[in-house]
Amino acid sequence: MEDDMTDRRAHEGDRPRVLVTGGSVGGPAQAWALQRAGFAVTLLERAPRPREAGQNIDIRDAGHAVLRAMGIRDEVKAASTGEVGIRYLDHRGEPYAELPALEGEDGPTAELEILRGKLSEILMGLTEGTVEHRFGTHVVALEDRPDDGVTVAFADGTREHFDLVVVAEGRNSTTRDLVFGDEVGTISRGLYIAYGTIARTAADDDWWRWMTARDSRMVGLRPDNTGTIRANLGFLAPDLGLDRLGHAAQMTVLRNRFAGVGWETDRILDGFEAAPEEFYMERTDKVVMPTYSRGRVIVVGDAAWAGGPTGMGTTLALVGAYVLAGELDAARTGDAIDHRRAFTAYERIIRPYAESVQTPSSGNSRMVMPRTTRGLRVLRAVHTLLARPAVRSRVEHRLLSRAGKDFVLPDYPIYADAPVTAGRGVG
Repeated sequence: MEDDMTDRRAHEGDRPRVLVTGGSVGGPAQAWALQRAGFAVTLLERAPRPREAGQNIDIRDAGHAVLRAMGIRDEVKAASTGEVGIRYLDHRGEPYAELPALEGEDGPTAELEILRGKLSEILMGLTEGTVEHRFGTHVVALEDRPDDGVTVAFADGTREHFDLVVVAEGRNSTTRDLVFGDEVGTISRGLYIAYGTIARTAADDDWWRWMTARDSRMVGLRPDNTGTIRANLGFLAPDLGLDRLGHAAQMTVLRNRFAGVGWETDRILDGFEAAPEEFYMERTDKVVMPTYSRGRVIVVGDAAWAGGPTGMGTTLALVGAYVLAGELDAARTGDAIDHRRAFTAYERIIRPYAESVQTPSSGNSRMVMPRTTRGLRVLRAVHTLLARPAVRSRVEHRLLSRAGKDFVLPDYPIYADAPVTAGRGVG
């Protein structure tokens, strides 16, 4: 009923109210940008407290400029995981090729490598006291009133009215699906990845260690700066719904799939078993949406364009947050905001960028994770070739963060006092 709905607009000084759902990276970044543009923002996270878990993520290209606009690039760099590069290993754990991290460059190991939970903490801190942080509930229904805003029903039984809703959740976003339903599609990469945190041993180092095995399997270990190791197991398979199983069932699948692979595989499996709270499995299909917005609701980040482990997801979330707030501010006339104009401009700028860097090449998964011994030999030969500095330079220039090198971050008045430059920037 209307009388049961909380209307807090008067208490926000008549600033337009925006609900941002998702408290990992994209949501807090969006909340910061929107409050800078003069919106009254509520940041909603389903979990009962701020998220601390998560794997290694990186920021590339235009993401550097956004961090500078936020004033946190130095803080992010200081919180680096300490990863010194990637080493490719054979089944015995012996390295046969390596690509060291290069200062000021973004190779497989980017200049800015940070744990997801730490980046989320830094971003949340930017809006402490200026944005309402709300935990422990989620959206269960939305009623979009084209001329009046969006009525949102929450799992705790409350209802509120907002001028706009920004969905900044993950690839399996439930809020997005409430609005778009079956219109959300996927492009299959055929890839499952299981992630977890395991104990560090004296034999571990600060390299990202990657081993590929026959039958399209990979094993990875990455360092962190908290005294543990971030581990992952990847394999190619049709969509079997494994990401929707419980932890015990997923562990049974992984132990069967990775039996006899060797190296550190058993240690990783035991670590996953011992710390279910740090474990998750996902299917890395590419999310496809016909449009990012409907009415007064817009979908951003992984919920709109997730594409698997491309190395560009975090950068896109940061850049998208920057652009959306800038376009909403540009669409303001007096007290009125033409959200349709802003959403259209946002999609015109972001969609080509997101599609270019997040859409997998046909057959890419099979090349990186071959099924046969012959395919494995070819892959190792490629890795060995890439380890040559001259070859590496040419290949990385063409392939890594492909569109990122050409993308120009727009200028917006709301960031006029921030040292923003296109691409990586200076300083």
